[in-house]
Amino acid sequence: MPAELLDAPAVAPTRPRTDPAVVRYTLIGLTYLIVGGLIVLPLVAVFHFALRNGIGEYWTNLTTNRDTRHAVFLTLVVAPVAVAMNVVFGVAAAWLIARFRFPGRTVLTTLIDLPFSVSPVVAGLIFVMIFGAQAPLGAWLQEHGYRVIFAPPGIVLATAFVTFPFVARELIPVMEAAGPEEELAGRSLGASGWQLFWRVTLPNVKWGLLYGVILCNARAMGEFGAVYVVSGRIGGETDTIPLQIQKLFDTPGRSGISDAFALASVLTMLALVSLVVKVLIEPKLREKPEPPAES
Repeated sequence: MPAELLDAPAVAPTRPRTDPAVVRYTLIGLTYLIVGGLIVLPLVAVFHFALRNGIGEYWTNLTTNRDTRHAVFLTLVVAPVAVAMNVVFGVAAAWLIARFRFPGRTVLTTLIDLPFSVSPVVAGLIFVMIFGAQAPLGAWLQEHGYRVIFAPPGIVLATAFVTFPFVARELIPVMEAAGPEEELAGRSLGASGWQLFWRVTLPNVKWGLLYGVILCNARAMGEFGAVYVVSGRIGGETDTIPLQIQKLFDTPGRSGISDAFALASVLTMLALVSLVVKVLIEPKLREKPEPPAES
């Protein structure tokens, strides 16, 4: 070994530098304070006002109002239909963008994100201009017995538009990370397109797909702005849970407010269930795929 290396002074290991304790604990305290004030406190308040008169009255507030029951039913129908539409589109769009390079690919990716930028109220107005009674397409549909605006089909379309990016945006990076090698190998062995999808593609992206479905469903159940415009707010026909909550809250008297908080607690519980499932799935998304065993 060269002499100059032997004579070189030993370099003391540097200790990792950390922020001062005052800074760290101040930031932690502010974070918990903000989260507690903006998120936890409103959630606790919802359940407090919903249950303050007991479980019996809480259940009565949820079940005696026919419009409330229909709003819950309509929400539980509209949200899965909109999610199913976005699953079909999301899988197809993610496969196309992740597996192919074609002119306009960047434009397509940008258009998928468009609902994140457009106000839901504007989206609802667009559907009214397209499918309303004064529009050529809307008039033609009504002449043939199909009603879109102020009816459940319009609510489904508006909800699907608002939740449009969630599934595709979750699947695109997952498919790009998985790569096309397994699909190409299956194709070379004679597998059909459906066999490739069910036995190769879907198992590789199942956790990303489920994650996107959860986010999409949570957003669909809570949508207000676009649905407010296209639904017409017809009691017992086109009101979803968020619309019915506002109607009940605007009703004079304490009974309307109690009914509003009871229904709001249902929507909150659905959101919390979605959050728990989301937290359980996130570790699966971070898991790296195991390398294939060498033969």
